[in-house]
Amino acid sequence: MTLIHPPSTKDDILQYLIKHGEVTAQTLAETLGVSPQAVRRHLKDLEVDELIEHHAVQEGMGRPHYFYCLSRKGRDRFPAQYDTFALSLLDTLAETVGREEVKSILRRQWERKALAYRQELGTGSLQERVNNLVKLRQAEGYMAEWHKAEPSQPGHSLSSYIITEYNCAISQIAESYPSVCGHELEMFQVALPDCAVSRTHWLVDGEHRCGYLVQEKA
Repeated sequence: MTLIHPPSTKDDILQYLIKHGEVTAQTLAETLGVSPQAVRRHLKDLEVDELIEHHAVQEGMGRPHYFYCLSRKGRDRFPAQYDTFALSLLDTLAETVGREEVKSILRRQWERKALAYRQELGTGSLQERVNNLVKLRQAEGYMAEWHKAEPSQPGHSLSSYIITEYNCAISQIAESYPSVCGHELEMFQVALPDCAVSRTHWLVDGEHRCGYLVQEKA
């Protein structure tokens, strides 16, 4: 019989950090309902395991505030269905036909995927299709979620949604072939042809999440 271990406070801390970027121990304690002393013990353990890191921010003449965030090793703990074989295959192709041809192959791949997304999303309301798109991304290993955005102008009746992804499910491939990340925006635009899609946040730029604003066209 396989034993399933319940989530621990350390798991809760890692989950919080991947969603919020960097926070203080006090914020973690208040959010998770754990004493500051217990949180600091967990943070110390996580730093020893190299899953998180911290930096100090000096404000005024008092003691500095310490902000904690995920390390690269910590971020890699989250779901990622990248395939080392796929990366090796791309490297072999690059050696055989050249990196520019590999970029063309990757572009054709995302175009096919975008059309597949569009077909799977169906023809329901925009909210239904955004929800379905997030479910597809979750199935691919992305820690994704969505929420309704506030109207850009008072009285604006068109719907807007924010899609947020806190990890990259193809991070190893993206490191060697960064163009695959750039194609995601275009892929969402094709999958939601009646919408304007723009990028609000990007892991590639050093932010702790990728974000996309999906706006219904007039």
